[in-house]
Amino acid sequence: MHGHGQIFRLDLCGQPARNIREVPHRASPLAPFRHGTFRTLWMATLASNLGGLIQAVAAAWIMLVISDSHQMVALVQASSVLPIMLFSLIAGALADSVDRRRIMLAAQVFMLVASVGLTIFAFLGLLSPWLLLSFTFSIGCGTALHMPSWQASMGDIVPREDLPSAVALNSMGFNLMRSVGPAIGGIIVAVAGAATAFAINAGSYLFLIFALLRWQPPGSPRTLPREAIGRAISVGLRYVTMSPNLLKVMLRGLLFGFGAIAVLALLPIVARDLLQGGPLTFGILLGCFGLGAIGGALMNTRLRERFNNEAIVRGASVTFALCALTLALSRDVWLSCAVLLLAGSCWVVSLSLFNVTVQLSTPRWVVGRAMSFYQTATFGGMASGSWIWGMIAESNGADRALMVAAAVLVASALIGLYLSLPEFSVLNLDPHDRFNEPELRLDLTSRSGPIMVMVDYEIAQQDVHDFLAVMTQWRRSRIRDGVQQWVLLRDLENPDIWVESYHVPTWVEYVRHNQRRTKADAEIYARIIALHRGPHRPRVHRMIERPTVPSSDDTPIKTHPEIH
Repeated sequence: MHGHGQIFRLDLCGQPARNIREVPHRASPLAPFRHGTFRTLWMATLASNLGGLIQAVAAAWIMLVISDSHQMVALVQASSVLPIMLFSLIAGALADSVDRRRIMLAAQVFMLVASVGLTIFAFLGLLSPWLLLSFTFSIGCGTALHMPSWQASMGDIVPREDLPSAVALNSMGFNLMRSVGPAIGGIIVAVAGAATAFAINAGSYLFLIFALLRWQPPGSPRTLPREAIGRAISVGLRYVTMSPNLLKVMLRGLLFGFGAIAVLALLPIVARDLLQGGPLTFGILLGCFGLGAIGGALMNTRLRERFNNEAIVRGASVTFALCALTLALSRDVWLSCAVLLLAGSCWVVSLSLFNVTVQLSTPRWVVGRAMSFYQTATFGGMASGSWIWGMIAESNGADRALMVAAAVLVASALIGLYLSLPEFSVLNLDPHDRFNEPELRLDLTSRSGPIMVMVDYEIAQQDVHDFLAVMTQWRRSRIRDGVQQWVLLRDLENPDIWVESYHVPTWVEYVRHNQRRTKADAEIYARIIALHRGPHRPRVHRMIERPTVPSSDDTPIKTHPEIH
């Protein structure tokens, strides 16, 4: 929709909702550069990405030298993305509960140490295939720790209206380096050897480490203890599973990643066996893929104006499939380069759209975990795909593996006919920040519980249908934010009285649940209040459970009640 106008949408629950706001004029795709912190971190990330891509070319090519197995070559790509699948959930939970800047610093220092080790072993000529995979896996672990915190930090660095542009610019920056980094890496490997390429990558981490040390993110006072990692992951999983549209995005990301990774995983073999080239040819091919990705990033905004999300991803999947098929049949370097330009564009258009959809559809308190689940799905598809395409190439050749991958991408596009992607959510997911912890006469600790909460509503008979409809949305919101055993009760003797009942494990979880409420949640609750006919606001009963009868009062009354 262009200009100003009313917009209707489905919220994350899949429920129709009224128009929320007017759509502003399209922001400039370069708007995030107005913010100094974004500029600094973006440029430092650019240097780090350049080093990483030089390292990737060197690792893939040196594997061709020290191993004659196609599967081992494909595993270089798998070893880089497998840690993201394995450790993203923990990294996402940390991103939502620990200082994200410190997490990113720790990740960068860890990758620096691993890269220095890889450089030393390469210079000494001690690298074996499995040792090389161990080093690339270690660097991937650092990436897995860094990514959820970096992506979740976008909302702290730029305002919400600039978030889609910031995500696109991050993608464009990576692919800008992908357009030149592989070619540079190929030249370095051909002239100075892989060890020199690894040393350059080790030095590239220093730029981002320095930028992160200078960045002082806005602090927010922590009034509650941190969630345990296990519970944080569980809460994040509950939020995602109660959000059907997020599940669609993750499934589509997994399928696209599984099929599309075949091109990148098998590209060293394509360069050597199908095109009869060397490391420079491989670098040029990767550079063309990155150059095409830059074009895709620049086209993103215009594509979203003209087509809905499902049409974009479906078209990108089919086009990528045609590119993979052409790459399998081509024996001409320039034709393969042209095909990779188009493939790179489809790659970034799809993945950036998945990324933005998850970020705009998730409140700040859980965005790190939501991104980690998305990354687990997408990079899990890439890791398993790299391994499977490598096995197929080992027994049937890289060209046959690319043909099968093309068929998988077409199938993923057809699945979109039944599981279409949602449009970007326009729900206001900013914190509501209206909850005041109630005065308690019992002397509770943060771990006291379980807590049972009941809320009384008085609903006229003619409003029951509307009340049940809005309570369906309210139930999903409550459960997503951490409550358990939610039920709706109706008084048999006074049918106008309805009682909402739910449990939370401890008092601190009750407070945390209420602090998670967003402005979109507040709109749902306002609709409930509008249907309430009682003389006062709904009565809230907060009670601590006692499964057995204690021999003495184990929760004494405060002598001097305090208001928190």
